[in-house]
Amino acid sequence: MKNRLFLLLALAVALPFAQAQAQQKQNLWPSLKAMPDAQPHQIAAMRDKAQAPDFKPEKNRMAHLEWYPAPEHPNGGCMILISGGSYNGCYDVKPVQEWKEIYTALGYQCVNLVYRTPRPEGIPLYQTAWEDGQRAVRLVRSEAAKRGFDPERIGTVSMSAGSHLALLLVTSSQTRAYRPVDKTDSLPAHLNWAVVHAPAYVTTDAETGTKATREGYGPDVSLSSVFHFDEKTCPMILLHGGQDPYSPNGSTLVYRQLRRMGIPAEVHLYPGKGHGVLGTERAVEFLRQMGFLGTLEAEVDIMDRYASDEARSQYRKEPLWPEGKMPDAQEHQCQPYLEWHFPKNKTTGAIQIIYSGGSYEGNGTDGFEVAPFRRYLNEKGMTVVTMKYRTPRPVGLAKHTSAWEDLQRAIRLVRSQAEALGLDPQRIGIMGSSAGGHLTLMGVTSSRHQAYLPIDEVDKLPCNVQWGVGIYPAYALTDGLDGYNSSGGNEDNNVLAPEFSFDLDTAPLLMIHGDADPYAAMASVKVWEKQRSMGIQSELHTLATRKHCFQDTASPGTGSYTWMDRIWEFLTAQGFNR
Repeated sequence: MKNRLFLLLALAVALPFAQAQAQQKQNLWPSLKAMPDAQPHQIAAMRDKAQAPDFKPEKNRMAHLEWYPAPEHPNGGCMILISGGSYNGCYDVKPVQEWKEIYTALGYQCVNLVYRTPRPEGIPLYQTAWEDGQRAVRLVRSEAAKRGFDPERIGTVSMSAGSHLALLLVTSSQTRAYRPVDKTDSLPAHLNWAVVHAPAYVTTDAETGTKATREGYGPDVSLSSVFHFDEKTCPMILLHGGQDPYSPNGSTLVYRQLRRMGIPAEVHLYPGKGHGVLGTERAVEFLRQMGFLGTLEAEVDIMDRYASDEARSQYRKEPLWPEGKMPDAQEHQCQPYLEWHFPKNKTTGAIQIIYSGGSYEGNGTDGFEVAPFRRYLNEKGMTVVTMKYRTPRPVGLAKHTSAWEDLQRAIRLVRSQAEALGLDPQRIGIMGSSAGGHLTLMGVTSSRHQAYLPIDEVDKLPCNVQWGVGIYPAYALTDGLDGYNSSGGNEDNNVLAPEFSFDLDTAPLLMIHGDADPYAAMASVKVWEKQRSMGIQSELHTLATRKHCFQDTASPGTGSYTWMDRIWEFLTAQGFNR
C-alpha cells in the first residue's frame, strides 16, 4: 500500500514536469497590446483545452507556438503544424498530434501554431490568423540556430481553414500582414514547402467563409485573389477529397497557377472522399522526392523490380480480327493481337487490359509500360490481357483511328470470352501510357461512338469499360494535339481534345502524371475536372519534378516507385477487384 501511494505521488509530481518537457509554449507577440487587431472575443487555444470545464478565456488571448521535443534523428528541417476549424477555432487536435508523431519520426522539429479565433469582426475572416501566421514563421526562423535546423528548411502541414492560412503564408509572404512590432519582424516570412490538406475558401464562391456555393465551378468562379503568388511562393502538395464541399477545384486552380509559375507541385484527388486529412503517405513521398528529407536513393529500373512471370499460370495469344475483316487495313502497319496472362492464384474475376504508348508510331507488350504492371497484377491474382494495336499512324486518317478500332474490338473480344473463362464480363478495365493514355481516354469517354462497322457476332457486344487507368496521357489538350503541350496546358483556352465524347457510359478514371511532363499533367487535371462536373468521381495523382515515363527508373520511397499501388488501391476502393 505504501509503495502504491509513493508511486501515485511520484506520478503526480512527474507528470506536469514531463508535460512541460514535452511541449514548450512561446508567445507570438511581445504583449497583448502589441498584438495587431486584437479583439476581445478572440482566444488562442486548441479545441480540447478551450472545451475544458476550467478554461478561462481571459487567460488565453495570446497567440502562441507549442514547440515539441527535438527529433531523435534530426534532418535539419522544421515543420509548422496548422489546425483547421473554419477560423472559428483550432479544432484539429487529433491531426496535429498525428502530424507531430509522423514528422518528428522523419526528423523534423515540429511546432504547433495556435492562432486567434473565432473570426475577427470588421476585417477579413483570415486577417488575425494571417498576422499570427506571418509572425510565427519569423519567430520559427529566429529559433533555427538554437534548435538546430536550417532557417531555409521550414515548411508547413495544414488542414481546411488552416490550409487556407497556409496558402496565404506560402503565396503571399512578400505582403506584410501587419506593421512591424520589433526586430523579429525584420526576418523573412517565406516558407520552403507546404503540405496542404483540403484547403477551404479557395474559390470565389467560398471566399467569404462558406462551403463552395457552386462547387467551385462556373464562369463567375475563379481562384480567390487573396493569394498573391509572389516570387517566394514555394513547392507544395495539395490533397483533397473529390466530394469535399470545400471544393477540390480550389486545389486544381492552385496547382494550375503553380504550373504557370514553373514551381514544382503535386495534386492528389481522391474519389468519393469528403472533407478531411487524406494522403499523408503521398506527402512523405513528395518531401522525399523534393529532397526535403535528405538525399534521394539511387533510382532503380522497374524492369529489374518486376522481371519474373512466376505468378502467371498460363499464356495465350490470339489475333484481334478475322482474316480479311480488319477495318481500314494499311500495309505499312503491324498486325494487332491480344495476349492473355492468367494468374496462378486467381482472386478476382476482373480483367485488366494493358497496352503501351509510342506516339502512335510503335507499341509493344513486353516493355516497361506493360510488363511490370502485368506481373504485378498477376501476383495480386488478377487476369491481364495485353494488346498490340496497329502502328505506325494510318495514312489519311486521324493518328489514333486504327488503334481505337483495335481497342473497341479488344474489349468486345475479352467480354465475349470472359464468362467461359470464369471471369466477369462486366468488370473490365483498360490502361495505357502516353499515346496509350490518350487511347484509354478514348475508350473510357467514347464507347458509344462507333469506331468501325460491325463484322461479326462479337461486335454486337458493348465496348464500354468499368474503369480506366491513364498514365501520363498525351495529346489530350488542344495545345498539344500532336506533340508537346506548347503552353503546358495551363491556360483556360487549352481545352480537351474534341475526340473525347464524354458520353453516358463514361467510366471512372485513375490518372498518374509527372508534373514536369512536356505532355502536360494539366491534361489529366482537366479530364478529372470534366468528369467531376459530370458527377463522376475519378482519382488523380501528379508527381513533382517527374517527366514523361516517370516510372521507368525511380527512387525507393517516392511516388514514381510506388505508383502501381495507387492503381490497386483505386480498384479496391471502387470494388472493381472483388
